[in-house]
Parts: sequence; C-alpha cells; structure tokens
Amino acid sequence: MMKFYKILFTNSLILGTLISISSYSWLSMWMGLEINLLSMIPLMSSTNNSYSTEAAMKYFLTQALASMILMFSIITMLSINEMINMMLNKPLLVIMNSALLTKLGAAPFHFWFPEVMEGLSWNNCFLLLTWQKIAPMILIMNNSPHWIMMTIIILASVIVGGILGMNQVSLRKIMAFSSINHIGWLLAATTMFPVWTWYFSIYTLLTLNIVLMLKWTHSFFLKQIFNAMNNNKMIKFSFMSNFLSLGGLPPFLGFLPKWLVINSMIMNNQQTLLFFMVIMTLISLFVYLRIMFNSAIIMNTETKIKLNSTKSFIIFSINLTSSILIILSTVLFNLI
Repeated sequence: MMKFYKILFTNSLILGTLISISSYSWLSMWMGLEINLLSMIPLMSSTNNSYSTEAAMKYFLTQALASMILMFSIITMLSINEMINMMLNKPLLVIMNSALLTKLGAAPFHFWFPEVMEGLSWNNCFLLLTWQKIAPMILIMNNSPHWIMMTIIILASVIVGGILGMNQVSLRKIMAFSSINHIGWLLAATTMFPVWTWYFSIYTLLTLNIVLMLKWTHSFFLKQIFNAMNNNKMIKFSFMSNFLSLGGLPPFLGFLPKWLVINSMIMNNQQTLLFFMVIMTLISLFVYLRIMFNSAIIMNTETKIKLNSTKSFIIFSINLTSSILIILSTVLFNLI
C-alpha cells in the first residue's frame, strides 16, 4: 500500500514542475525547481534499500549546487539590466544553461546521474529518467542557448551515453547512460517543440515498459535479467521488442521520434552533427543487442513461468499496445 506521504510529495513534485514551465518570472521558475527538488528527496528515501540515503544525498548536493549557480546567473543579469536580455549577456547565459544542464544530467555534467540511479528503486528511477527532465529541458528551450554550446553538449551526450554504456553490468546504469544518449537527441529536438513532445512522449512510454518489466522480475543486473528472460518466452519477446525500440531500430516505435529529429535537422542543414548522433546511437543499440543475444542464443534454456498470471497478463497487454503502435508508425512512414 502506498504511504500517504508519497502521495503528498508526488503531487508537490508535479506542482513544482508545472510552476517552472508556466512561470513568467525567473524567481518563480527557480522556486518551481526547488519545490521539485525538495519533493524528490523524500520519495528517494526507502527502508528497504541501504543505498537510497547515499543516492538522495548525492542528488540533493548536485541539484542544490546547480540551483545556486542558476540563481547567481539570474541575479547577476538583473543587476546589469532590469530586463534580462539574452543576447547581451552570453557568458552569463552559458553559466545559466550549464546549471540547467547539470539538473538535466546531460554530458559533460552527467557525473552524478549514474551514481544516483544505482541507489534508487525502479519507481524512483522512472521519475528520474522521465519526469525530472521536463522542467530543465523546457527552461533551456526558453533560454535560446548558443548553437555552438548546444552542439558540444549534444555531441558529448551521445558519445558518453553510447560508449560508457558498453562496459556496464548494472541495468540501472545501462538505463542511465541510455537516458544520457536520449538527452542528446532531445536537446537536438528543442528547436522544434512538436518534435520534442513526440520524442519525449514515446521515450516515456518505452521507458515505462522496460522499468515495469525490470521491477516485476526483480532484476537489477544483467545476470538476473538473463534468468528472467529464459524463464518466460513472453518476457523475452517483450524485452527484445522494447529494447530494440528504445535503440531506435526501424520499424519499431522508437524509430519514429528519431526519424522526426533526423528530418528536422536535415531541413536545418545540420547533417554533420546528425551523422555523429546516428553513429553513437548505433553503439547504444549494440549495448541492447548484447543484453538480448546472451539470452536468445547463448543461454536458451527455459523452465516454468515464475510470474503470476496477473503480472503476465499486464506485461502481455503492454507489449501488445507497443506492437500496435509499432504497426501504426510503420504505416505512417509509408504514407509520408
């Protein structure tokens, strides 16, 4: 049964994000980020996980540092001019965006993200992977950051997310580096808001599918997920389709937002950046394939189903929904 304090802090977490993205003043935006931060800390606390306190402390210190730098840049801009003019304060704008990127977990400000993920439950991991990206990302959109800085951040995110995810056995760290890779694509999509919305919505759906299956199979490391996949064909099929979709392999659903980003970047004459993004995404796809091949080909032994019927039905329903969306996206490609 969900504790009452979790309901309270979940509501205030949502409220903090909504305050940030709907405010007209920088003080309200900063206040919304702080409400969001102080609501996330109690949700991280858990008596069942000895690492949750450490993760909460790391998260608080990093986010408080980023908030302090953000407030410093805002106050300095206001002391120079009553109305903040982004074009006249480019050094301070870089400082402000660096603080927001630290809150987001984008490379090279990603140092805290995998370490915090490693100490959290799958519920909190899902919040950190999805909801906590909304407010910083939208504030970055409103800042109109310099394109050279954003190009460096996008390249760093896709490179770090692709390469550092190769040498991991922890599923939480694999999801963290996958998220850093997707942050690069989301930042590239910020120039066109409808594309960003589609990308974030589909990324959230795919992450929800994977996190639910990892939670229900009690899997935190590769060895555990290998055993879970070998015990149930349905779980194996669900994992394969969702991981391939998360990697952006056509004709799966995850290719649709990447295809929209590719299309918009080509129209904006950003082919060189797009080339490196696609190459690094292929490395991330290799990480997902490594997870699946060991279970599908090398360790292909099946025993009785360990999940109860309700959870098996829910997993099947989620996977069926994803498959229908995959078919619809394929039809959309052909029509366009």
